[in-house]
Amino acid sequence: MSEQPVDYLIHARWIIPVEPPRTVLERHAIAVADGKIAAILPSEEARSRYAAQHQIELAEHALIPGLINLHTHAAMSLMRGIADDLALMEWLKHHIWPAEGKYVSHRFVYDGTLLACAEMLKGGITCFNDMYFFPQASAQAALAARMRAVVGMVIIDSPTAYASDAQDYLSKGLATRDEFKNEPLLGFTLAPHAPYTVGDNTFEQVVTYAEQLNLPVHVHVHETRDEVEESLRQYGVRPLARMQRLGLLGPNLIAVHGVHLAAEEIDQLAMHGCHVAHCPTSNLKLASGIAPVSGLIEHKVNIGLGTDGAASNNRLDLFEEMRLASLLAKGASVDAAALPAHEALKMATLNAARALGLEHAIGSLAVGKAADIVAVDYFALSMNPCYDPISHLVYVAGRNDVSHVWVAGELLVENGKLVHLDERELCNNARYWREEIRP
Repeated sequence: MSEQPVDYLIHARWIIPVEPPRTVLERHAIAVADGKIAAILPSEEARSRYAAQHQIELAEHALIPGLINLHTHAAMSLMRGIADDLALMEWLKHHIWPAEGKYVSHRFVYDGTLLACAEMLKGGITCFNDMYFFPQASAQAALAARMRAVVGMVIIDSPTAYASDAQDYLSKGLATRDEFKNEPLLGFTLAPHAPYTVGDNTFEQVVTYAEQLNLPVHVHVHETRDEVEESLRQYGVRPLARMQRLGLLGPNLIAVHGVHLAAEEIDQLAMHGCHVAHCPTSNLKLASGIAPVSGLIEHKVNIGLGTDGAASNNRLDLFEEMRLASLLAKGASVDAAALPAHEALKMATLNAARALGLEHAIGSLAVGKAADIVAVDYFALSMNPCYDPISHLVYVAGRNDVSHVWVAGELLVENGKLVHLDERELCNNARYWREEIRP
């Protein structure tokens, strides 16, 4: 029998496909053809069945699905560390919003998003769900990085350098979607910023467009106590109740943060099939609180992991988010079995894909899915000995252990180095913006 041609044959010590749960395949290989996974099979069988253009031997590595950052503001990487150690509203009103008003532009968003893409790729993130101004620039940067992205069409009621009012935000966002809708690596969401920056009329328009265009809705919800109290003062109800009244709760809703949720609100999210983007580091750094993850899991609410922006994290590092999410869930519930390692990994992969409506294409390693693949090196001193490769991914490994990254079958990180992006150029560009923005 003649050997079947493929683009890549990637051999590894372990393959952790995420589904079925807890599965670890030893001494297996992934065959990649035309940007998709053609086969997953024992290495010896792979060598006899396939003729690969590129054969990669990763003897001390695990292959995992590309990580998916379910919530970020990528361009804010240029504001990393600009105003640390402050509560959310002080941070926003007195530092971030004034800086955005002065500096945010198409060029700022392109440069900041490209910097974020490089950081994320080196850390094994192959897809990110973004929310920021000038989404056209975000889309262009993601394409330049050859990275998968879901671009948020941001909407608020107040004017910015990007748009004058809610209708202007919607019009510009929808025009961006029309421009890039045929790009295979890009998707879109409607991204009303938060209940405290979006009025009822605007939310109602969002619901209409989401239904007509079958788009997810990506929105900050119940991030702080102040947000909840302000909603009670202004609208007489908590934000989630207001959103339910306006028709926003449903299986297309990605509720970001969800820190201050009452038991009945968790029930509402579950009943309507909503998703939650959990951002543990940002929640802690801004002193917003600890999300009720165990309660959400108990009610079978789908939870993915996000970093938030680098201005409030200050890293775009999903290895750190997996570990912290698991530890916080255990500490908050006083249950060492809460959020085990395999579930934390699922939050950073398949759960996030499901929230974006992309679970058919990404989020796990399976035949027919896109070849978004990450190799993690287990050879380091700190990674030995290894008894459980999945546990090691969450409790031991860091983003510096990522050696190779493929998106849609294209190699973007090789031996820890970016293949197409120039790190020196990116750093010099970031330094330019530092001098512009420096307080």
